Amino acid sequence: MIRLRFAVSLLLLICFGATLAAAESTNRPNILFIFSDDHAIKAISAYGGDLAQVAPTPNIDRLAQEGMLFRNSFCANSICGPSRATILTGKHSHKNGFMRNTGRGMDQSQWTLSKALQASGYNTAVIGKWHLHSQPLGFDYWEILPGQGNYYNPDFIQQDGSTKRFEGYATDLTTDKSIAWLEQRDKSKPFFLMCQHKAPHRTFAPPLRYLDAFDEIEIPEPATLFDDYANRSSTLATNEMEIDRHMDWAYDLKVRKDERGDVVLPKPDRYGTPEYNRMTAAQKKAWDAHFGPQNQAFLKDFQQGKFTERDVVHWKYRRYMRNYLGTVKAVDENVGRMLKYLEENGLAENTIVVYSSDQGFYLGEHGWYDKRWMFEESMRMPLIIRWPGVTKPASAAEQLVQNIDYAPTFLEMAGQEIPAEIQGQSLVPILQGEDGPWRDSLYYAYYELGEHAVPQHFGVRTETHKLIHFPVTDEWNLFDLEADPQELTSIYDDPSAQSVRDAMTKEYYHLRELYEAPPLPKAAKR
Repeated sequence: MIRLRFAVSLLLLICFGATLAAAESTNRPNILFIFSDDHAIKAISAYGGDLAQVAPTPNIDRLAQEGMLFRNSFCANSICGPSRATILTGKHSHKNGFMRNTGRGMDQSQWTLSKALQASGYNTAVIGKWHLHSQPLGFDYWEILPGQGNYYNPDFIQQDGSTKRFEGYATDLTTDKSIAWLEQRDKSKPFFLMCQHKAPHRTFAPPLRYLDAFDEIEIPEPATLFDDYANRSSTLATNEMEIDRHMDWAYDLKVRKDERGDVVLPKPDRYGTPEYNRMTAAQKKAWDAHFGPQNQAFLKDFQQGKFTERDVVHWKYRRYMRNYLGTVKAVDENVGRMLKYLEENGLAENTIVVYSSDQGFYLGEHGWYDKRWMFEESMRMPLIIRWPGVTKPASAAEQLVQNIDYAPTFLEMAGQEIPAEIQGQSLVPILQGEDGPWRDSLYYAYYELGEHAVPQHFGVRTETHKLIHFPVTDEWNLFDLEADPQELTSIYDDPSAQSVRDAMTKEYYHLRELYEAPPLPKAAKR
């Protein structure tokens, strides 16, 4: 009888423990991480700016209205793969080993967020752009684009290693697949889903339904579209990411070679039309119906000498922006689809929704497209978090945050310990409205080797100033972000800035020591 009672008691204890574990698992919040690629904050209307009225993003804005918008969110290395590795590891690029897009694949023997959440009982998935030259680990399900992926009829790598092509548009398909996974996931567990879009990354190919979305809209030009790069590092003038000199006619601007007849356009004309080549006959027909007449009108006027060099830049800018904003419009639409699914399936109240992008992007500022530089437009990254019942709706955070902070934040949201090796800080106290101590400076490091002729450079940013170090040319730039928000004039050599220069230089070397940064590249021989 005693043995029977003991057995019954043990069984009840086990059942009670299992019930508690299940309850704890169920009560922990789901985390939906919606991630885009190269989404400039000025192309999100919640952030304001001169595009807010002409290119609104109502679904992303809704997250800001119902959650918290981070006004000072930055990346640690403005390039696709390294930013993603930083988010998964909570460490700067030199610590997680993924320092450049052209480097080796991500070392997944190290601690990662996905492995930790999976081990803690989360059902985990990543769908869409991965771009870490490796197969995802720590995910119960994954389906990823190879490399940069394509907008039209993209291939997706399957978990068995095979590759399948799907007809449609990448942003729509990534959302379709994310919703399909949510439908079939293990619903006894909380979920962590990384829904990661290719858009609005180059080649800026909008879906057919939005090809003409901005044709009749006057898109304002940035004041620095014709920047002369004076009063700053000599490396700016040798860049290869200008709308004027480097945007490709077919690849970027959608003016194919077979449309031009005997019209000779100025260089560059290096690449083909990979998106057009993937299209079905019906897709090509719709594409040609939109771009064909516009291209012929431009080519005719160009051939007749009606365009000055500046006129050509204005035309390129308009074409670039219409296409870029068309891809953003599709991203915003699909954010709305994800929010609708959560609501219709009773998941909205226990799901934290995070919207971000791997870095910012130049929309004509300094005459540029692309990213990489430590200047504001590419160092800033959007971050909006809706956490029902925790974060005050329509709130905004002013603290300096960075993508090293994402992993510890998600861990604390999930009730997990934060490993000592993580270099970031949890944003949970900020999300809870606490006004405690926070960092007052950020470290930046760009390691790529020559892409777009952007040199390796390093620096520190505070609330009011930015110091950029260009070791190879042995140059330093210092900017007063309050007096010179467009970063047009370095005050590094200004005698009146000596105290600021000394303080920023000291902080730069302090952060390099704090984060155990590797040796700087040597200056080039002159």
